[in-house]
Amino acid sequence: MNIVNRIADKLSLEYVKGELLKTAYGSGDTYLGRLDPRTLVFWYLFFAIVPWFIHNEIILLCFLLFMIGMTMLARVSPLILCILLVGLVSEIAVLFIVSLFFGGDIASIQPMFWLTIKLAVISLASVAVFTSLDPEKFSDALIRLGVPVQVSFSVSYCYRILPTLMEEFHKVILSYRLRGKAPEKTGFLYWRMWVYYIKILVLSFYPLILNGAKRSRTTVEALETKGFSHSINNAEIKKLKTAYFTFQRNDYAFIVFSIFYIGLSFTLGIYY
Repeated sequence: MNIVNRIADKLSLEYVKGELLKTAYGSGDTYLGRLDPRTLVFWYLFFAIVPWFIHNEIILLCFLLFMIGMTMLARVSPLILCILLVGLVSEIAVLFIVSLFFGGDIASIQPMFWLTIKLAVISLASVAVFTSLDPEKFSDALIRLGVPVQVSFSVSYCYRILPTLMEEFHKVILSYRLRGKAPEKTGFLYWRMWVYYIKILVLSFYPLILNGAKRSRTTVEALETKGFSHSINNAEIKKLKTAYFTFQRNDYAFIVFSIFYIGLSFTLGIYY
């Protein structure tokens, strides 16, 4: 029971909020954070698409080891990794249970396991990249790569409004807790408290969406007043905004090492 208490104290709302914000806003002091955002975008696109078309087990395992190393370099939050692990384990468990209802047996675990490996590679690549990318640089990289400015701005706006939404979400939860009544008995492994907090989270979702819609409308009106629609069609403004992008020695070294590792993985997969 003491272990459960320590976990409950560790997973406070403030801790979760801090870890999510740290993940969303990136870390510029890591190796991946110092790379050009365009390098990370192309690197991520490769590992987000190619694993779906690979069925060689050796190659998938090599990719998984590579992603684990990149995750360590990105210094991803343990909370995010735990959530990812729980999601992957629960997914394979649910798929296995469903397969049993349709006449499957223990042999169906093997293809599900390799599907989970693919998902783990893609998920770890996503976490490593977006933990390392600064939102503003990511938005500018999309503009430099030719993505419509509306899409780039939407990405940037989502990052910028995230702290505000989390703060409002926190306030709504506290208001529900203030007006409600917590269970007098916690139950075995605090199951009554878990049910109580899950109910509050569901109820807090609707006012959060309403407040977010109001803020979005206010932001759009403010941007149009300042000439946003005119600036997005001006090539000189786009060029000036992204003029600081440049490929450096670390980018070339990262690209060369990634190509070498991918080639080595395919070589091992073909011959072994």
